[in-house]
Amino acid sequence: MQKKFEEHSDFNLSEINKQVLGEWDEIHAAERSISEREGHPHFTFYEGPPSANGHPGIHHVLARTIKDTICRYKTMKGFCVPRKAGWDTHGLPVELGVEKEMGITKDDIGKSVSIEEYNAHCRSNVMKFTAEWENLSRLMGYWVDMKRPYITYENYYIESVWWLLHNLYSQGLIYKGYTIQPYSPAAGTGLSSHELNMPGCYRDVKDTTVTAMFRMKSPNGAFNTNWGETFFMAWTTTPWTLPSNTALCVGPKIDYVLVNTFNPYTAKPISVIMAEARVASYFNPAGAEAPIDTYEKGGKTLPYRIVARFKGTELENLEYEQLFAYVNPGEGAFRVILGDYVSTEDGTGIVHIAPTFGADDAFVAKKAGVPALMLIDKNGNKRPMVDLNGRFYRLEDLDEEFKQKSMNVSLYKTYAGRYVKNAYDATLTDKDETLDISICMELKSAGLAFRIEKQVHNYPHCWRTDKPILYYPLDSWFIRSTAKKERMFELNKTIKWKPQSTGTGRFGKWLENLNDWNLSRSRFWGTPLPIWRSENGEEICISSIEELYNEIEKSVKAGNMKSNPLKEKGFAPGDYSDENYHKIDLHRPYVDNIILTSPSGKPMRRESDLIDVWFDSGSMPFAQLHYPFENREKIEKNLSYPADFIAEGVDQTRGWFFTLHAISTMVRDSIAFRAVISNGLVLDKNGNKMSKHLGNAIDPFKIIEKYGVDPVRWYMMTNSSPWDNLKFDEAGVAETSRTFFGKLHQTYSFFAMYANVDNFNYSEADIPNEERPELDRWIISELNSLVKKVDEAYNDYEPTRAGRYIETFTIDNLSNWFVRLSRKRFWGSSMNQDKLSAYQTLYTCLVTLSKLIAPLSPFYADRLYKSLTAVTGKDMCDSVHLSLFPAVNDTFIDKELELRMEMAQKITSMVLSLRKKESIIVRQPLQKITIPASKNSDTRKRIEEVAKLILDEVNVKELEFVEDDNLLKKRVQPNFRILGKKYGKLMKDLAQAVKGMSQENIRTLENQGSISFDIAGQNATVNLDEVEVVSEDIPGYAVANDGNLTVALDLEITEDLHIEGMARELVKHIQTFRKESGFEITDRINITIETSDMAKKIADKFECYISTQVLANRISFSKEIANGVEWNIGDTKLTIKIEKQ
Repeated sequence: MQKKFEEHSDFNLSEINKQVLGEWDEIHAAERSISEREGHPHFTFYEGPPSANGHPGIHHVLARTIKDTICRYKTMKGFCVPRKAGWDTHGLPVELGVEKEMGITKDDIGKSVSIEEYNAHCRSNVMKFTAEWENLSRLMGYWVDMKRPYITYENYYIESVWWLLHNLYSQGLIYKGYTIQPYSPAAGTGLSSHELNMPGCYRDVKDTTVTAMFRMKSPNGAFNTNWGETFFMAWTTTPWTLPSNTALCVGPKIDYVLVNTFNPYTAKPISVIMAEARVASYFNPAGAEAPIDTYEKGGKTLPYRIVARFKGTELENLEYEQLFAYVNPGEGAFRVILGDYVSTEDGTGIVHIAPTFGADDAFVAKKAGVPALMLIDKNGNKRPMVDLNGRFYRLEDLDEEFKQKSMNVSLYKTYAGRYVKNAYDATLTDKDETLDISICMELKSAGLAFRIEKQVHNYPHCWRTDKPILYYPLDSWFIRSTAKKERMFELNKTIKWKPQSTGTGRFGKWLENLNDWNLSRSRFWGTPLPIWRSENGEEICISSIEELYNEIEKSVKAGNMKSNPLKEKGFAPGDYSDENYHKIDLHRPYVDNIILTSPSGKPMRRESDLIDVWFDSGSMPFAQLHYPFENREKIEKNLSYPADFIAEGVDQTRGWFFTLHAISTMVRDSIAFRAVISNGLVLDKNGNKMSKHLGNAIDPFKIIEKYGVDPVRWYMMTNSSPWDNLKFDEAGVAETSRTFFGKLHQTYSFFAMYANVDNFNYSEADIPNEERPELDRWIISELNSLVKKVDEAYNDYEPTRAGRYIETFTIDNLSNWFVRLSRKRFWGSSMNQDKLSAYQTLYTCLVTLSKLIAPLSPFYADRLYKSLTAVTGKDMCDSVHLSLFPAVNDTFIDKELELRMEMAQKITSMVLSLRKKESIIVRQPLQKITIPASKNSDTRKRIEEVAKLILDEVNVKELEFVEDDNLLKKRVQPNFRILGKKYGKLMKDLAQAVKGMSQENIRTLENQGSISFDIAGQNATVNLDEVEVVSEDIPGYAVANDGNLTVALDLEITEDLHIEGMARELVKHIQTFRKESGFEITDRINITIETSDMAKKIADKFECYISTQVLANRISFSKEIANGVEWNIGDTKLTIKIEKQ
C-alpha cells in the first residue's frame, strides 16, 4: 500500500482519462467487470447496432453515455452485465454510399457493374470507419465487447433472420400483394410505413397546386343551365398525377351545388360542381350579389350564382371527358364514384382519383370497377405512367403495339421522360420549372384550370436520401403485423418507457394505427428474402442453411441444378464454426443462382427482393445468439431475453424499438425489452440541428481531448433529462469541469494535504457515529440520504436526477459547508478524537462519492477511488468499477438533524446575500441578526440549536428572536395589463383593494398563491403571478425573506466592529503572503508592523487572534521597517515585514 495520499499540483481531466485507460488495459478491467460477476443474477442489455460506414458524432456520445451509465451502475449493484457490440451492415446507407463512391446509380448494377462486384464493395465499405467507432468507445469509457460483435451480414446472423421469417410464414403472417406503397425513386426501393414515419420525414414544402376542371359529358336536366359548359372541380397538390386520372370521387352524404360563374383566367361563362361547404373558399361572398351579366375579365369580384343542389349520391356515375387524352385505360373510366373518406376540410369536396398513385384512390376505384391507367413496357409488363426513376415513361421504354393501339403518342411525348419532381433530376434545381407547373400552364391555356397557386403542405421524404417519395404500385411481400396489433399494444403497456409519454404517445399511437409491414426491398446488399416460387405459385420459405442445402440436393437429383454450390464450397450442415460458415455467402447474386424444385417437380426461383433492413435490426435478440441453432437456453430460459434495458435516440421509436417489439410479439408473444430510454436530439447551443454544412457540428474527439470525457458525460447527463433535446454548449462543459469536478478535486486535495501532514491512513478504529461531533453526524446522515436517492434514481433510469443530487451534495453540503466549517479541526496540532473524526468522516464521504459518480464519470471516479484506497487498504478493489455500489445505513440518517442544518444553510445564505447587496465583506463583523419566530415553534428550536454555527459563518455577534413577524414590510402592485383584461370595469376598485392589502393578507397570497376580493358584489380572484410583491426594508436593517422565513441584518458598524474587521483583513493578507511566498502550512513566522495608532489598536485587541490564525510566534512594532510590504487594510495603510522562523 502507498504511505501517502497522492497530491496533484495540476488538475487535467484529459490526462487523467489517458492514464486511467492505460490502467484499465493493464488489469483488464472491462473483461473482469463481467467475469467477476459470473454466477450472479444477469442484467441483459441490448446494443442498438450503429452503421460503421459513417463517422461517429457528438450525439453518439450522449447515447453511449446513457447506456454505459446504467450498465456500470447495474454491475456495481452485483449483476453480471454482458455487453455485446453490434454492427448494422445492410441497407440504404451502405448502398448509397457505395454508389457515390463508385460513381454509379442503381441502374448500373447488374449491367456495367456486376452484383457480385457491387456487394463486395458494400461489404468492405460498411466497416470503413470501424476504427473510429472503436476509438470513440474506448476514449469515452464505453465498455462493450468489440472483439466479438454481432454483424448483420454474417451468415449465422442471416440464418437466424431466415428462421424468424419462416416462423412468421408458418403462422400465415407473410403474404404477397400488389398495392400502392411509399416508394423512393432516389433510393430505388419501396419503404415501410415505419420508415416513412421516422422523425423529419414529413416536411413542409411549397408546391404548385391546381383546381382542375373536368368537363361533364352531355349535361342535361338540372346540369344544363345554358351558362357555358359544365365542369366538375377537383383540387390536387400533385398536378403530375392528373394525366393518370380515371375517376372523380364524391362523398355520398355531402351537399353539392351547381354554380354559374366565370373562368377566372378566360372570363368565359362556366358552370361548376363543388361541395356547398367549400364555396366560400373559392368565391368572395360579395360575388353572390355582384352583377353577373356585365362581368369583364380581371374584375375584382367574381360573380357567381348557386343554381342547383345535389346529394353526392345524385352525382354517381355521371361521366366526364378525360383531362389528358394520352392513354386509353379501358371501359369504366372517367365517371363519378362514391367514397366515404371524402371531406370538405380542403379542396372542392371532389377528389381526383389516380388509382396508380394513392392507396385510397386504388381502393375506391377497384370497389367501383374503375380501371387504373396502365402502360405496357417493352418487356410486356403493366406499369403506371411514371417509371421507377420518378419520371414519365420514355417512349423508347414502352411496348410498340401498345403505343400504336392505346396511346396518343403525339400528345404524350410532350412530357415523356420528364421527372415528376425536380429533386429526382440531377440537372435541375428548385428554380427550374417543374412538371407540375408545366401541366398547370397547359390546363390554364386549355381553359381547364380554375385556380393555380403555391401552397405549403406536409409531404413525406425518404429517410435516407432526403428526396420526396411517391406512392407507387408495387409487387411486394408483407408481414401481416395488423394481425398482432392488439397484442403488441397490450405488451407495450408492460414496458417501462423513459419518458412514459413516448410509450403511450408516439409509440402507443403508432401501434394503434399500425399497417401491415412492407418487407420487400428492391436492392442488392441485404438479407435475401428466403422464399422460392414456381411459375404456377408453388413456394417454399427456407428456415436454415441446412434446409437450403437439402433442398438443393433434391434439385440436383431433379435436374434443375447441376451441382450443389454449398457442397462445392465444403460447407458442412450442422457445423456452426466460423470456419465453416465463412465458406459460403448467402447474399446476392449467389442465392439468386440457386433453383429449387417444387413438390410437383417444377423449378422454383428465389423472389428477387431483399428484406427491410429494420427486420435485420429487430432480429438481434435472436440472431446475435444464432438462435435457435445455438444458445437455445439463453432465449427459452430467459437468460439473455428479453432485454432488461435498451437505449437509443427518439428516431428509433418507429425504427429499432418497433421492430424489436413487433418481431418478439409475433415470434414469442413476449416483449423484447423491459425498460427503454428514448433519448432526445443533440442540438447546437442555439437550438439548431448540427451539421457540417452549417459549421456547427461538434467533433467528439476534439472535445474529449480538450476537456476529458468525464465533464462531457456529466454535462450531457445533468444539463437536461436524456429524453429532452440537449442544446450542447462547450461553455457548459468547461463550467462543469470547473465547478463540479473542480470542487470535488479541491476537496480531495484539501484532505490529502492535511492527511499527509498528520500521517492519517485510517488505521485507527472507526469512531462510533454517536460519538462524532454533530457536524460529522450531519454530513454522514446527508451522505446516506444521498446514497438512497442516487440509488433510486439510477434504478429508475433517471441519471439526470442522480447527477444533480450528487452535485448538490458535493458543492453545497460537502465543500461549501462541511469542509469550510471543519477547516480549523484539520489545522490542530494533535490528533485528538475530534480531528480523527473529521478525517474519517471526510474520507468516507469522498470514497462514497467516488462510487456514486462512477457510472456517470468513470475515469475521475476511478482516480479518486484508487487515490484514497491505495493508502488505507479499505474496500480496496483494482478499480472502483469492480467494487460494489454503496449501501445505505438507515441508522445513520437523522432527518431532524438534516432539517436543522438545512435551516442553518438557508439563513447563512440569506445573510451573505444581504451582505453582498449592502457591499459589506464577510470579514467585517456585524452585531446582530433578528429572526421572527414564535417561542415554541419547530423553526425556532432548530435555529437555536445551530445559532452559533450560523453566527460563525456569517461573522455576526448575536442572533435574537422576536415574536412579531412584521420586520419585513411588503406592498402589492397589481399588473394592470393582465388584470385589466380579466376584470375590465372592476379594475379601478380592484387595484385599490390590492394596493391596500394588509401584511396578513399578503402572507396569505404568498402562501396560497391567490386571494379573493368582493368588488361591487362580484368575486375577483387575484393570483400571485398577476401582481408584484415588493419588500420594503426597515431603517438600519437589511431584510430578506424566503417563504415563511424572514431575516433582518443590523447594518450598524461600531468602532470595535470596525477594528475587528481590520484585524481579520490583516489575517487574510498575511495568509496570502505565506502562500505566495511558498511557506509550508506548518511554518512559524515573526511579524513586525510599522508603528501607527490603528496598528496599535488592532494589536491591543486582536494580537492573540492574529497569531493563532497565521502561526506567528511574535508580533512586534517598529518606527521604521526596511524591506517591508505596504498593504491597504480597510481605510488604513500598514507596512509589515514577515520572516520565517
